[in-house]
Amino acid sequence: MAKSAKTTAHSSAASKKAAPVKKAISKKLLKKSSPKKVSKKASPSKKASPAKKASPQKAAAQPKQMWDFFEDDVKYKKYGFATRAIHCGNEPDSKFGGVAPAIDLSTTFAQPAPGQPVCFDYARCGNPTRLALERNLAALENAKYAFALNSGCSALLSIANLLVSGDHILCVDDVYGGTQRYIRKILHDRQGVQVDFVDFGSLDSVRKAIKASTKVVWAETPTNPTLKICDIAGIAKICKEKKALLVVDNTFFTPYLQNPLDLGADMVVHSITKYIGGHSDVVMGAIMLNDKALYDRLFFTIKSIGSGASPFDCYLALRGSKTLHVRVERAMQNAIAIAALLESHPKVTRVIYPGLKSHPQYELCKKQARGPGAMISFYIKGDINTAERFLKAVKLFTLAESLGGVESLIENPALMTHFSVPPEQRKILGIEDNFIRISCGIEDQKDLVEDIKQALAKA
Repeated sequence: MAKSAKTTAHSSAASKKAAPVKKAISKKLLKKSSPKKVSKKASPSKKASPAKKASPQKAAAQPKQMWDFFEDDVKYKKYGFATRAIHCGNEPDSKFGGVAPAIDLSTTFAQPAPGQPVCFDYARCGNPTRLALERNLAALENAKYAFALNSGCSALLSIANLLVSGDHILCVDDVYGGTQRYIRKILHDRQGVQVDFVDFGSLDSVRKAIKASTKVVWAETPTNPTLKICDIAGIAKICKEKKALLVVDNTFFTPYLQNPLDLGADMVVHSITKYIGGHSDVVMGAIMLNDKALYDRLFFTIKSIGSGASPFDCYLALRGSKTLHVRVERAMQNAIAIAALLESHPKVTRVIYPGLKSHPQYELCKKQARGPGAMISFYIKGDINTAERFLKAVKLFTLAESLGGVESLIENPALMTHFSVPPEQRKILGIEDNFIRISCGIEDQKDLVEDIKQALAKA
């Protein structure tokens, strides 16, 4: 409809311009150019070619849709991670040459004709700054498409809206506290979606737990907070057989260390708040995927519920993603040193870190990831009082929830991030009162190691 209206308007304008010179045109020429009598005289000729070039249908360039812009970064596929992180979605401004993407705060966008937006129409549906970040995120996860959302929980909410009452979601048993809370208390209790939590360490357990009504399988690897690693490729194969969508939360390992889509996952989600943003100053989430039909379904959901991210938040996240590789490398080296210290310390009963050979899935981690990450969990010898003394004694580590920032953070999951997990479930998972989680930052390694030493001495 839009195209025909545009063509009609163009033809009408052309007729008005042609009116004053009508008398000067010979009847013979008019007959040749008449569309009704295109016959022998109007056969393809050099005289007729200009009219064909002037055809509004061929001359009018179709406006690009938001999803078309992801193709602009295909040229960077041959480059390394750091190059893609810095260049994808980050072209210099075409008008003034600015090298940093502008923060476009527009809530609405001018249209050249009714119902014919150039690309964006309303900011809830899309925005230039958000699109720049989405292109960057897609490139980092080797995905065709991405969505930037206003929180990590919005990524879960947007995907959950694909489900209807009676559908089944299978979730890994050890999972971020906010994820299990939403699945248990809202998706199951209020919306009638069936839920099961299973240990994904066993492929047989996953296979047996999938039902005919299972639509989504939700994995975290490493899990939060016990850092279990699951076989992404193995679970993806089962999901393909069972026709269920596999979603992998890749927040802990980041796109720099692991790419679940390459291993067969259907969607990857991130809490951008953590490593991608990297500075503890923005709350955001993301979904990356390859399937266009699934993208369309999610696009409709996201624009309808308003879960897209704001332009300023996207600007902050895009700035953070450019240094992701540098920050993860530095934080990971700190984690390796701290994990080694903890494993050898008499006041620590057990350390859980994918980079240690004592980790149950050490070999699997080496197989599907490019590094062990910067998250450590451990059990301090003693009870909750011992843990509290230790946490109060640290000087450089900040006692706070969240993770992935430039600063090192430390917490007690049982009392903080995973307090909403039912106590009996926490006990099964091993989230005891003396269980501590560390997010290593990028401070000087020596200073962090000494801080842990002195805090353990006071515990």
